[in-house]
Amino acid sequence: MKYFFACILSFFLVEQSSFAQEKAITHRVTADETIVQIAQKYQVTPYDIYQLNPDAQRGLKVNMVLLIPNKAGYKAKMEPAKVSKPVNSHEVLPKETMYGICKKYDITEEELKKANPFLETDGVQIGQILVIPSKNVVKTIVKSEVSVVSEKPLYHVVLPKETKYSIAKQYGLTVEELEKRNPEIIPNLTIGYQLLIKGSRPKEVEPLETVGVTKVNSIIASAVTRPLQQYTNYEVKPQETLYSLSKKFDLSQEELIALNPDLKNGVAIGMVLRTPANTIANFQEKKEFGSLSKIIAEGRRKRLVLLLPFNIPHVEGDTLNSTVERLKKDKFLNMTLDFYSGALMAIDSAKTLGLPIDIEIYDSQENKNGSNVISIIQKNQLETANAIIGPFYQSNAEVAAKLLAETNTPVISPLSKDVGNPFRNLYQTIPSTDVVKNTMFDYMRSKGGNIMAVVDKKKISIINYIKENQKGVPFVAFTDRGAVSVESFKSLLVRGRMNYVVMETANTWMIKTTIAMMVGVMKDYQVQLVILEPNDTLDFEEIKFDNLVKLKLMYPSVTRENVSPEAMVFDKNYKKINNIYPGTYATRGFDVMFDTMMRLVQDVKFEETVNSVATKQIDNQFEYYRKPDGGYTNKGVFVLYYDSDLTIKEAK
Repeated sequence: MKYFFACILSFFLVEQSSFAQEKAITHRVTADETIVQIAQKYQVTPYDIYQLNPDAQRGLKVNMVLLIPNKAGYKAKMEPAKVSKPVNSHEVLPKETMYGICKKYDITEEELKKANPFLETDGVQIGQILVIPSKNVVKTIVKSEVSVVSEKPLYHVVLPKETKYSIAKQYGLTVEELEKRNPEIIPNLTIGYQLLIKGSRPKEVEPLETVGVTKVNSIIASAVTRPLQQYTNYEVKPQETLYSLSKKFDLSQEELIALNPDLKNGVAIGMVLRTPANTIANFQEKKEFGSLSKIIAEGRRKRLVLLLPFNIPHVEGDTLNSTVERLKKDKFLNMTLDFYSGALMAIDSAKTLGLPIDIEIYDSQENKNGSNVISIIQKNQLETANAIIGPFYQSNAEVAAKLLAETNTPVISPLSKDVGNPFRNLYQTIPSTDVVKNTMFDYMRSKGGNIMAVVDKKKISIINYIKENQKGVPFVAFTDRGAVSVESFKSLLVRGRMNYVVMETANTWMIKTTIAMMVGVMKDYQVQLVILEPNDTLDFEEIKFDNLVKLKLMYPSVTRENVSPEAMVFDKNYKKINNIYPGTYATRGFDVMFDTMMRLVQDVKFEETVNSVATKQIDNQFEYYRKPDGGYTNKGVFVLYYDSDLTIKEAK
């Protein structure tokens, strides 16, 4: 194989009434300018600009003339009103960070943000005038802000594709502040809803829903008598189940049945259900898979950066091993080079398609304990990049995401399986272990299956996972001698439904007896064998492969066995260049790189493509969902099974 061993360094809050007497500056909008960029240029917030230019909330247009509050007015906004003690101020200098400023004045970040609320959204920027608080000063500022909020109401009508974060950003608020002023949007942001940005709403008397409260039991009461709860009708769609509906509306199955007694007889397509309003967003609908448009959006070229751990100084400084010998021993370096070789294939494909993307590749020089990431980001101004793939280690990827959070630059973690800390710009491309297992159970439930578990007592983590996350799934009992109980197994079987037997054990005898029991009841019951994790014991000669095929062994997987014509072409081209067929990491390098590039050249932002489209590449799929606490996780998991023609296929 031709290993690629190189590091490419290429192309290297103002109220309008408060400042009416101040003269405004005019600004003519140019192509590709955003409200955030304009605000940063004049050292004001997006909220300040929207106050003087309400029409700008509908979007910026080329040559639009905006009124910008002058800088003096902006600085005056940052200074506290009447205070009982002198207040220190600090002008942010180049390369200063929030941590450094706090350390200099011996205050916490929380204290600094309380005195300067705009830091929550804008972060520390050169030229800002910050209030350095004492405890008395902070209290005075908070009181001043509260009094302003209650003056004039300002509303924002939610447009399609807008998010809480994007709206909060427009007005210089945090998401928490936006939700505090509009608690009804906590479960769901509805298109067309009138959000309160500042001031207070006129008081309205809303009727409390009490229909049928006196005629129902405690479960019904808890579902119906929620304070100020509003209800709506919902029409059941194809393939929806009682389980999926309960998840969608954040109700237990008992509560949903209590509101809709007809559900006791089963779920039917077209059935109209009574459900709580504004709760659907709690449940993330499974995205439809599709192809990203090949129509390239007009505009400037995109800048994509790769941070890969070649660790060149360590290789060059190795006096004991030659480069060839190190390649034989260093598995991490081999993994890096495999990923890189796949990424290069994706770059070649991008050139063929004419994608307007400039690629920069840097040696992140990383290990578990650190990296060169901070230095690379600072020296090369990576905050202007459109996306960054890497670093490999989770901790290093989080360092990059934190440094680039202010510009919301996407940081794509290519190989880590960790759940990750909640950085809003961090994208985990590999599904976590719990997501993988959850996908398997969701699939079985979507098919209306009867699920039972045969789990070795040594598999404590699996036992705890099922008890905590898959409540209601029964465990097959064991006899006094430790064998799987045939009587217990048969008692859990259900006729007329697929009986999924989740088997988790490395014990050969337990596997053989479980398989034997399942094969023995196939005449009378539908049964299918399921595993949640890779199991090497199934490869032993003692375990007959024919039985695994007969039971259609099914399992969740991050990758698939792709035999499509496109996959064959990729394999052929890769072998032509590297004299070997691509391995898992090489294919992943291609998939992550190509998927990211295609998202970058769409006519919407990267985050919007993530929210709207799921994709399948060669062996990996990317189905991103925003995590409740921030950032994105990939739920692109394949459900595979052994088919009767001795091939592994994807379950539909």
